[in-house]
Amino acid sequence: MRALPTHLPLKAKPLKLVALAALSLLVVSCSTSRAPAQKNTSAVRATPGLDINRAHKDGAPWWDVDVSRIPDATPTLHTGPYKANPYTVLGKTYFPMADSKRYVASGTASWYGTKFHGQNTANGEVYDLYGMSAAHKTLPLPSYVRVTNLDNNKTVILRVNDRGPFYSDRIIDLSYAAAKKLGYAETGTARVKVEGIDPQEWWAQRGRPAPLMLNEPKVAQNAAPTVTASTGTVEQWTPPPQQHAAAVLPVQIDAKKNASATASGQFLQVGAFANPDAAELLRSKLSSMVSAPVFISSIVRNQQTLHRVRLGPIGSPGEVQQVQNSVRLANLGSPSLVTAE
Repeated sequence: MRALPTHLPLKAKPLKLVALAALSLLVVSCSTSRAPAQKNTSAVRATPGLDINRAHKDGAPWWDVDVSRIPDATPTLHTGPYKANPYTVLGKTYFPMADSKRYVASGTASWYGTKFHGQNTANGEVYDLYGMSAAHKTLPLPSYVRVTNLDNNKTVILRVNDRGPFYSDRIIDLSYAAAKKLGYAETGTARVKVEGIDPQEWWAQRGRPAPLMLNEPKVAQNAAPTVTASTGTVEQWTPPPQQHAAAVLPVQIDAKKNASATASGQFLQVGAFANPDAAELLRSKLSSMVSAPVFISSIVRNQQTLHRVRLGPIGSPGEVQQVQNSVRLANLGSPSLVTAE
């Protein structure tokens, strides 16, 4: 076979130049065709309702948790006072409802996260961004609601324990976990339907008795004032710029509650932690849910301090069983009987 020439004939060179020119035009065409895609991406980020500056104001946690495994709030009967007095924020007065059981509203929901994690809510509970809770301007505290994302029909049940949002026309502010379960944590807002829940009716529909009644959560010294009834007096309350919470709760071990371990009665242990913050968070959740005293008992073992979260003294075996069932139902642990130390 004859070898191919190493050089093109002179008359073939114009064809080569034309081919190279066509190839360069094709490359330019391909590169310029990608530019609109980049512009479209930036346009999506600037869409109204999508808060591109959210990370500078608040944000999602750096640690990841599978929220699909976090249970919804459990509607529970309440025996303590409700926070339902009128109050004023930024010059505007709000008049909370006396009853939320038949409440229904649709509008925009947002969420709040790391900036408020561990801080006091309006009724003295501690905000947990992975808890199933919400803030509302006028629902009584505490109360329970069903929130449905109208764009995907996902639904969660939440405990309303905070006030807000105050800086927009949004009707409810959800915890980060709740927003993620509803599918809008990444976009910041969603169209939702909010429905009040009657705990007694909720349990009756399931053919089961209601669990242990809740007590009013213990309020920290730096929490907003507690209001026991709707007396008509307007409470002057100016929230911090963050709009939700006060200062971070210090981690403390209550010596008086530790001393109560020597009293008569039975004791339950719900958990033991090397991290005192984790123990305090569990103690706070239990304190807002059960009538039995909740305390942290610390002990040093193998040169490591363990902070044990305990309940008691509890008077009778029947009450012990009731408390165990309530804690398990709330997915806060499996309490076991322990001896007082």
